Amino acid sequence: MEPIIIVLIILVVLVFIALMKTVQVIPQASAAIVERFGRYTRTLNAGLNIVVPFIDSIRNRIDLREQVVPFPPQPVITQDNLVVNIDTVIYYQVTDARAATYEVSSFIQAIEQLTVTTLRNIIGGMDLERTLTSREEINAALRGVLDEATGKWGIRVNRVELKAIEPPTSIQDSMEKQMRADRDKRAAILTAEGIRQSQILTAEGEKQSAILRAEGEARAAALRAEGEAQAIRTVFESIHAGDADEKLLAYQYLQMLPKIAEGDANKLWIVPSEIGDALKGLSGAVGNFGPMGGGGGGAPKPAKESPRRERPTID
Repeated sequence: MEPIIIVLIILVVLVFIALMKTVQVIPQASAAIVERFGRYTRTLNAGLNIVVPFIDSIRNRIDLREQVVPFPPQPVITQDNLVVNIDTVIYYQVTDARAATYEVSSFIQAIEQLTVTTLRNIIGGMDLERTLTSREEINAALRGVLDEATGKWGIRVNRVELKAIEPPTSIQDSMEKQMRADRDKRAAILTAEGIRQSQILTAEGEKQSAILRAEGEARAAALRAEGEAQAIRTVFESIHAGDADEKLLAYQYLQMLPKIAEGDANKLWIVPSEIGDALKGLSGAVGNFGPMGGGGGGAPKPAKESPRRERPTID
């Protein structure tokens, strides 16, 4: 009985193994390559699949989702003979599991080597300055070459990105010095422009202020002159309205002489020729009031008329 039990146990184990090999469950977004006696038979898609046990075998399981592969920095020589290190990132997706399995032994390694050689070809035709400022152009050229070459491998390159472009240390120091010099130059230019604009505005303000001050002074002088003219006109009209005689005018004339002498700057007096006539008229006026004072009692003598100076008339 014991050998029969052992044989049954062995048969059960074999059946269980056969069932396991017969039923294949493929996850979503994945594919499996089936070979029969070493020859490609079919591709298993996502879900439950049945294969012939011990005859069919699973060669490879491939992830059909988009993959991201970063590549280490690669030294590349530019057109001006400078070595730069470039980091790249490739976004790819397997579109044909059979081609990705049989057309190339290792498509990751093949993509990496193709990226390096393509980068050297592209960067070799650019100088350093253009390399640093033309990332989009490099990405587009690199993606075009990779997508064309990997199409027969069942690979689609969706995107290529340059993570970093690192020039040599000496070039980086020179670039930093140049950038610092450019920033200092721009700062000096902006400062000079600010000072110039400030001086222009200050000069314009002073000019406008001087113009307004001069206009104010001119208006003030005009108003003063107009006021003085109006005062003279009023006095003249009052004198004519009051019918003043020569004696009153002489008295007023003498009253104005002290005002003429006012001020520290008046060192020289100019006595007009009419001062004598004014004094004579004033003395005559005082003589008429002589009897009212405490002086002599005789009748006042008539004042001797002084010859009048006739002013030349101007035709």
